[in-house]
Amino acid sequence: MKRYLLLLPVLVILYGGACSKSSSGGSTPTPTPTPTPVTPIITLAPGWKYSASLSLNFPSGIQAFTFDTIYNGKTVKAFCVALDYSTGRFEFKPVTSSTLTTPSQFAAAETGLVYVAINGGYFGGNQSYSLVKYNNVVATPNIKAVTRVYNGSNVSYYPTRAAFGITPAGALSTAWIYSVGAGNDLIYQYPSPSPNVEGAAPQIQPTETFPAGGTIWNITAGIGGSPMLVRGGAVQISDVQELISINNTTSRPRTAIGYTASGKMVLLAVEGDNPGAGYLGINLADLASMLRSLDCTDAINLDGGGSTSMVIGNRLTVRPGDNGVERPVASAVIIKQR
Repeated sequence: MKRYLLLLPVLVILYGGACSKSSSGGSTPTPTPTPTPVTPIITLAPGWKYSASLSLNFPSGIQAFTFDTIYNGKTVKAFCVALDYSTGRFEFKPVTSSTLTTPSQFAAAETGLVYVAINGGYFGGNQSYSLVKYNNVVATPNIKAVTRVYNGSNVSYYPTRAAFGITPAGALSTAWIYSVGAGNDLIYQYPSPSPNVEGAAPQIQPTETFPAGGTIWNITAGIGGSPMLVRGGAVQISDVQELISINNTTSRPRTAIGYTASGKMVLLAVEGDNPGAGYLGINLADLASMLRSLDCTDAINLDGGGSTSMVIGNRLTVRPGDNGVERPVASAVIIKQR
């Protein structure tokens, strides 16, 4: 009898540790752990939200955000990926192909882990009209001449269009650029775009000394687009000087790339051409304003309209403007594991 009395408290303790009782007599469920709050790596303007689902397979240093609310009086849906390129974990890889390829297909063709892919610059037929440079090799330059009407005749203009690149030290850079000389490899950057104006006499072809202040743009990888949207912390849309007309003042799908004051790379895609859902897109002024609201100090516009696409993992984010079908394009930007 004494042995039972000695064991009884031990049995009660063991039983009590295995299951707790509520005051009503039922079992109390184990509390669900509270998710650890995520600190955004960029400044988020009102309306932007961290996306845990899109960031699910991301390592530290890269995050995805969504926006789906009113912006400057319009219903806007947008996706943003921000990453800290300085960590050394990420590879910035502009790609092109001799046959048009969707950003999803560009991403699928890569070896290794791809985090995000967006469409690149402009093209016509199967030919890229925008810079694609990777591993110090220029696959295609920014277009060197465009035809416009002057005094009733078709004449050649030589625009210095915008581009985004990575220096050998890993710094992020935007510039108005031109491939000087007969080849494409000698790329000059200029502090201001060549002052072309459609309908006025064309400026001379850019050289080492024109526009003034040009220096060699020393980058290992870069993607071209047009126009410049944000420069030195201020909105600066140079569509007139870059001779680019892409429904600049109307609401369309848009793609952009830039970086913040703290050196974070920002990739942005805005859904549009989707009136059934109420998403028409935004104009260039609103796009530049949105980039500034994300703390971008420098940013360029990429191809948009039906070309706009952002793929995270194998998931298409924005609904493509071509009736929901992703458009094959001439170039893309891949962010992948280094």
